[in-house]
Parts: sequence; C-alpha cells; structure tokens
Amino acid sequence: MQQINQPDQSSTGLDPKVAALLCYVLSFVSGIIFLVLEKNSRFVKFHAMQSIITFGGLFVVMMVLNIIPIIGTLISGLLGIAGFVLWIFLMLQAYQGKQFKLPYVGDIAEKQAAQFK
Repeated sequence: MQQINQPDQSSTGLDPKVAALLCYVLSFVSGIIFLVLEKNSRFVKFHAMQSIITFGGLFVVMMVLNIIPIIGTLISGLLGIAGFVLWIFLMLQAYQGKQFKLPYVGDIAEKQAAQFK
C-alpha cells in the first residue's frame, strides 16, 4: 500500500515532501498545477495524479448528487465529510514521504503519472 523512502528531487525547487503535500491543498486544482510543473519527481507526479483522480472524481459525483433533492444532498454532505478526512490523511501521508496508494485509484494514478512527461 505504501512506500517509505527518500523521495526523488523535485524540479520545482521545493522539498519533494512539501511539493507532494501541496498537490492536495487545493484539491484537484493543485494536483493539475503540480502535474504540469513537475518534470523529475515520480513521487510528486504520483501524488498530483492521485489528487486529480480522487478529488476530481469526488467533485463530479457530489455535483451530480446535489441535483437529486433531499437524499442526494444528504449523501453529498456525507461524502464531503469523508472527503475532508481523506484530504487531511493524504496530505499527512505525502508530507511523511509515503506513497500511500488508495485502492483502485492509486494504481491508476501510478500508471498515469509514469506516462506523464
């Protein structure tokens, strides 16, 4: 599930752990920014891609659910709380230098990040 090692250097000039944490700060938006900016670090690219897939997908699902009266709004609210907890957790994992892979999403993010130049 996770790898603990010294992350490779980031081309952004930031410590790779800080750059990986920042991939999550503005949800999928900062993930997109770091995916575009990062040229070297597979560690940072992984976290950027995982942020994009996870929080971009969560954003779309919550928007669709909000269209459904009452029950959709309730489920969307619960997903929002779960998403907040996940957001904090992933930022902590990134800052600790761990490449924590979420089920399903982590494998996809790893493959996509490897292809992104």
